[in-house]
Amino acid sequence: MKKIVFYILIGGIVASCGSTLQSVNTSNVPPPPPPSAPSVEASDTPKLDPTKDQVTMVFPNIKKMTSVKKTIEFLAADELQGRDTGSPGIEIAAQFIEARFKNAGVTPYFSAYRDNFKAKEKDAFNIVGVVKGNDPVLKNEIIIIGAHYDHIGKGKPVGDDTIANGANDNAAGTSAVLALADHFAKAKSNKRTIIFTLYSAEEKGLFGSKHLAKRLTKDNITPYVMFNIEMIGVPMKGKDHLVYISGYDLSNMPAKFNEYAGENVIGFLPKAKEFNLFRRSDNYPFYQEFGIPAHTISSFDFTNFDHYHGVGDEADKMDIPFMEKTIQMLIPGLERMANTPTQEIKMNE
Repeated sequence: MKKIVFYILIGGIVASCGSTLQSVNTSNVPPPPPPSAPSVEASDTPKLDPTKDQVTMVFPNIKKMTSVKKTIEFLAADELQGRDTGSPGIEIAAQFIEARFKNAGVTPYFSAYRDNFKAKEKDAFNIVGVVKGNDPVLKNEIIIIGAHYDHIGKGKPVGDDTIANGANDNAAGTSAVLALADHFAKAKSNKRTIIFTLYSAEEKGLFGSKHLAKRLTKDNITPYVMFNIEMIGVPMKGKDHLVYISGYDLSNMPAKFNEYAGENVIGFLPKAKEFNLFRRSDNYPFYQEFGIPAHTISSFDFTNFDHYHGVGDEADKMDIPFMEKTIQMLIPGLERMANTPTQEIKMNE
């Protein structure tokens, strides 16, 4: 695949199972780069800051990295090694997301962007930002828009390629959440508060979303709805809608969303019900904790993408115009959801 070329200054060697840099050679001869280090190139690409104790990326021109294409290419680059939870690669992805939030004016929901937890004895963290509502009453009602940003790291080798880049799964969903965060932070059109959440350790068992849902419960916060985005990198064929939704029959969200959008954006996929996808993505912990409308949208229909959890899930296979169209068509529905005088989206009886 086309690699993202990092401008790297190495201040130490990345530890194999975490983000801490080991001891630094303080002589005039710089230490050697790690084996996977890419070559040095253009100054508007990330670099490691050798003055920090952790793997720290510097994004000199983050404003040039906000398009869907550049976001997908960055998150699914070989250098991130498949974004496995607890890896240096997912640390870089997290810092990219934080930089994007900061650049957009999306503030941390907690004291910092990171929501830390343990996943199978590994340090992990969700990234959680917020665009506060502009209505004095409705701002206390919360909409959660989320996606997972982790992937599995390595996949079944094909030739000498072992990196499961996770472009469709789920750099695509992460790119959509970041684009929506950019929109709402700039427009400031939401009366209700919107929390933008990127989860880690989804691939290990929904650990990130489970942790955040429980944390919000302890904080006595009950969200209005949860809207999750998963695998929207390629279009479906022969459908009269762009994406399907898990748990289609459980709430009136699909019908209301299409009404809000003025178009048939969301539809039903029989296989989503057959495989019970409602319970298999990051929407489900929020339904479990709060009993609210919490759904995942996707365009992966089991026939249109052959690289699930494989090394072929790379950025150059993503249909960028389709993704951009989908994101643009999500905005009117989400804006209306954030602004109706009453909570119109409800669980079906």
